[in-house]
Amino acid sequence: MKPWIKRSLFGLLGGTLLVGSLAGCAGHRGGWGHSDSAEFRARMVERVGSKLDLDGAQKQKLTVLADTLQAQRKAMRGEGDPRAQFKALFAGDKLDQAGANKLLDEKTAAVRSGSPAVIAATADFFDHLNPAQQQKVREFMERGRRWGRT
Repeated sequence: MKPWIKRSLFGLLGGTLLVGSLAGCAGHRGGWGHSDSAEFRARMVERVGSKLDLDGAQKQKLTVLADTLQAQRKAMRGEGDPRAQFKALFAGDKLDQAGANKLLDEKTAAVRSGSPAVIAATADFFDHLNPAQQQKVREFMERGRRWGRT
């Protein structure tokens, strides 16, 4: 496999895991929409930074990645209440197939438009880690669990 493809896949996988982790944590805190989302991101950056022993420049890259992921999540969420949009598809006696296709197209367009920025931010962060830090990230992905838990 070519190195740039491998690097892109690692970056995408890392970004996906980070998005999942952030989304999971955000779900416990009530979501990104609260006024303390900047505080939450700052604590996440500090926590990940301490686990990986990040320097200032690396923490800055992680902050950019977190901001990019938040923007992507917001774009995926779209306007209005996603749950209400989904429930509206089942409101009639038949599934609103046109509405479902429209919703799918909107979400797909959001992924397509935001993914290059997420991949670039993930790659920029990962590529600026030293080999030991990169190995810690790989071990985290291999375990599939949060850091600090067994």
